[in-house]
Amino acid sequence: MRLTKYAHACVRIDSPDGERSVLIDPGCWTEPEAFHGVRAVLYTHAHADHLDEGLLAAARAADPGLEVYTHPELAAELAGHPALAGLPPTAVRAGEGFEAGGFAVRAVGGRHAQVIDEYPDCANLGYLVEGVYHPGDALHVPHGPGEDVRALLLPASGPWLSLREAIEMVRAIRPERTFPIHDANLSAIGAENFDGWLGGEAATRYARIALRESAVLD
Repeated sequence: MRLTKYAHACVRIDSPDGERSVLIDPGCWTEPEAFHGVRAVLYTHAHADHLDEGLLAAARAADPGLEVYTHPELAAELAGHPALAGLPPTAVRAGEGFEAGGFAVRAVGGRHAQVIDEYPDCANLGYLVEGVYHPGDALHVPHGPGEDVRALLLPASGPWLSLREAIEMVRAIRPERTFPIHDANLSAIGAENFDGWLGGEAATRYARIALRESAVLD
């Protein structure tokens, strides 16, 4: 599989032959090119840095057959969007397996990580795409049948996340590969510091994918 990094938390996954493709969390900073030719879009939750309704509406207008999957709460909201009327997303729940863009996907987790005072309190689904795990804004560690993680898309920054929690997530999952995402809030110095800590972790092989660049999983 080929993993392509777009702005912040957006990652595209393509099969080697280009016949299968999914885009995860194209938000307000995502480059429109990320949608080109993609077959399915997965949204973890409703926050603007993970979901841009204008981008989705434009992509759906260009390709009415574009598949969209998210949790039931957000699916209901998107179904009521004027530009998306008649093209409702498919609602999926934690623990559910389904096919999207030709890939076998499993939804996991369920709730957004909290910052303070039980806020935010909203749904958040992580997605396992044939072993590639995008957790959205959560620290959920998959542990059920069929939930093995080959590559972790690791959140690197956010008001709900500490460096310690990121490292503990890697140690709990022990993926073969780890790539940072959710990094728009990091300066160049901050990204270098995060990479320095994670690069020394024995539980995984860590590397940063440059913006609009790709990594290939063997």
